[in-house]
Amino acid sequence: MVIGMIKKNFLSKSKILITGGTGSFGNAMTKALLNKNVKEIRIFSRDEKKQDDMRKLYNNNKIKFYIGDIRDSNSVKNAVRDIDYIFHAAALKQVPSCEFYPMEAVKTNILGVENVLNHACEANVKKIVCLSTDKAVYPINAMGVSKAMMEKIIIAKSRFLNKNNKTKICITRYGNVICSRGSVIPLFVDFIKKGKPILVTDLSMTRFMMSLEEAIDLVFFAFVSGNNGDILIKKSPAATISTVIDSLSEIFNKKIFKKVIGPRHGEKFHETLMTKEEHLASKNFKNYFQIPSDTRDLNYEKYFSKGRKKIKIFNDYTSSNTNILNKKETTLLLKPILKQNNY
Repeated sequence: MVIGMIKKNFLSKSKILITGGTGSFGNAMTKALLNKNVKEIRIFSRDEKKQDDMRKLYNNNKIKFYIGDIRDSNSVKNAVRDIDYIFHAAALKQVPSCEFYPMEAVKTNILGVENVLNHACEANVKKIVCLSTDKAVYPINAMGVSKAMMEKIIIAKSRFLNKNNKTKICITRYGNVICSRGSVIPLFVDFIKKGKPILVTDLSMTRFMMSLEEAIDLVFFAFVSGNNGDILIKKSPAATISTVIDSLSEIFNKKIFKKVIGPRHGEKFHETLMTKEEHLASKNFKNYFQIPSDTRDLNYEKYFSKGRKKIKIFNDYTSSNTNILNKKETTLLLKPILKQNNY
């Protein structure tokens, strides 16, 4: 795992803030950080019930809980005080909800991230890793548009940081995390256990497949390797919805009835993790792509060179042209994750 790239004492005595820290990512990151010699893990969220659940679950004095909302500048300012590193996960993530309440997505995913960045830079936080989504690429829904704007705000902020500010800001972008809160597989499993037909939007739709551990690994890769304004992407396989359902049928040894209801509000047929333009500029690692920020200013004539540069042809990186898993491969991927999550 990438966490092994981090020197043993790299996070020693550090104070770390996780925004949206009561979610699936926050819990997984908390577990990972408790294995390091950190001084404090600060959980920032607006959900007092989930904070209380975490307090009882971990029972660890290193974990501190701050109730607040990234929409509220003062509560963010209070949360980032004396912090060394931030993992920014707070967001509105449900596509249909954001379609019906787009201004709520704006307040959290756009204005909220600006609050986090502004106060973090004022507090001289060393590094901020912000979590984005494949839906930010060629967005067709309010959630994706708000996340795309979030990315632009982060890149712009990183570009204008002055030399006296040592804060670094980068972005991770990934697709569906298997068995994370609100993801489709736990919903399918719930229907299977209740003997109800699964509601399917389209059996041919494809989605990237990533475990929560791989999502944490990507964030640590960004933490180690990400420069100001970089976008970091993990190379991920994908599967069709039909294949996922067939695999679940085999895992639970149950015949599954499907009811096709058509695409929901703002739903894509395939997801995209990287545009062809980003692909052209990216650095290719074994398991990751790194998209550097374009650091040029608006005086483009400074960067003009005579002659025509031959441009290589790159494709978008999508859930339809990555490695598509078959039923056997999908089953091997899902089975241990479902067991780990007590399904």
